[in-house]
Amino acid sequence: MGIQKVMVIGAGQMGSGIAQVCAQAGYEVKLNDIKQEFFERGLGVITKNLSRDVEKGRKTEDEKAAVLSRISMSLELQDASDVDIIIEAAVENMEIKQSIFKQLDGIAPAHAILATNTSSLPITEIAAVTNRPEQVIGMHFMNPVPVMKLVEIIRGLATTDEVYKAVEEMTTKLSKTPVEVNDFPGFISNRILLPMINEAIYALYEGVATKEAIDDVMKLGMNHPMGPLTLADFIGLDTCLYIMEILHEGLGDSKYRPCPLLRKYVAAGWLGKKSGRGFYVYE
Repeated sequence: MGIQKVMVIGAGQMGSGIAQVCAQAGYEVKLNDIKQEFFERGLGVITKNLSRDVEKGRKTEDEKAAVLSRISMSLELQDASDVDIIIEAAVENMEIKQSIFKQLDGIAPAHAILATNTSSLPITEIAAVTNRPEQVIGMHFMNPVPVMKLVEIIRGLATTDEVYKAVEEMTTKLSKTPVEVNDFPGFISNRILLPMINEAIYALYEGVATKEAIDDVMKLGMNHPMGPLTLADFIGLDTCLYIMEILHEGLGDSKYRPCPLLRKYVAAGWLGKKSGRGFYVYE
C-alpha cells in the first residue's frame, strides 16, 4: 500500500503542521479548508516555520521553496478523489468528524486510508459511518507538529494490520516516532496527561498551594519543561475540559471528574493563552 499523495483537512495549527511535515518528507499535499483565507493563514504559518529553519541553517532557500511547492490549496472535499491517505485535523467534535468521514468515504479512492488526528474521540465510532472501517485509523500528532516526535497510532476495532503498517511506515518517513495504541478514551497521552492537569487544578481549587508553587513543584521536582497549569493554558482550558468529559463519560470513573474550577474558568471565557487569560494573564 504505497502512499504518495496526501490530503490534510483543516489548515489550523495542527493541520498546517501536519501538511508541513508531510511536504518536508516528499509527499504531495493538498491542504483543505472551507475558506481560502484559512488556507492562506495556514500556509503563512508553514512559510514562517520554514523561514526560521533557513535562518538557523537547518534548510536552504531551495529546500524551503521545494517544500512549499508540494503544498496545494483545496477548498472542496471532492479533491480527495485521487489521494492515498487523508488526515483529518478538523475541530474536535464527533458529529463534524463523522460528517467529514461519511463524505470522504464516497469520494476517496477505494484503496485510500482515512486517518483522524483526534486527541480523544473513539476511532471505532468515527469508522462506523464509513463503508471501509478497516481502513480508518487514528494518527494523533503532538503540538507543535514540526517539533514534537511522537505520533500515537490508534487502531479502531476493524483496522487491518496492512493499514496499520502503511501508516507506521509513513510516520517513520515523517521523522516521527510511531507508538501503537488501542482505541480507548483519551488513548495514552491524554488519559495520563489530562488527569494530572485536572489534579493540579484541584490542588489550586482546594488551596493547597498557589498556581506558581504548583507549577514550580512539577518543573523543578519532576523535571517537566512547564508546569501543568501553564500547560493547560497553552492547550486551552476548553479543550482540557472537553477531554476530561470524554474520559469521565467513556471510562465512568469518578477520578476523571473535571474540577469545578476548570468548569468555572471555561464558563467565564478564561480559556488560557488564546483568550488572553486562564490561570495566568497574557498580554
